Amino acid sequence: MTDEQEQQIIALRRDGEGYGRIAAQLQISINTVKSFCRRHSLAASTAGAVCEQCGKPIEQNPGRKRKRFCCDACRNKWWNAHLELVKRKAVYTYTCPACGKEFTVYGNSHRKFCSHACYIAYRFGGVRHG
Repeated sequence: MTDEQEQQIIALRRDGEGYGRIAAQLQISINTVKSFCRRHSLAASTAGAVCEQCGKPIEQNPGRKRKRFCCDACRNKWWNAHLELVKRKAVYTYTCPACGKEFTVYGNSHRKFCSHACYIAYRFGGVRHG
């Protein structure tokens, strides 16, 4: 790492940039940036940390991951209000054998029917139209 890169890391860190953004901007390893910042006491500023839901001040624990919420209730409220930000990786798309409708399901890779009514109709011989 060059002296110029070190000065850029110091400047960017003081401006509040994270390790990842600094590494991408300077095209160096994120671990190099982390190590440099830790050696030179350029840890993230935790002063003035507040809950993202209610705005209450949060006391950060040194050496731990940054807290974003003051309690579980605030965390759940915030994530329920921002569902578009949830990174869902286990979304499956199926076609219901009873009604033929295509449906998506999260987290259950063995689901077959779009509803309980379709399952009952398929299993016990009732005719079901979506």
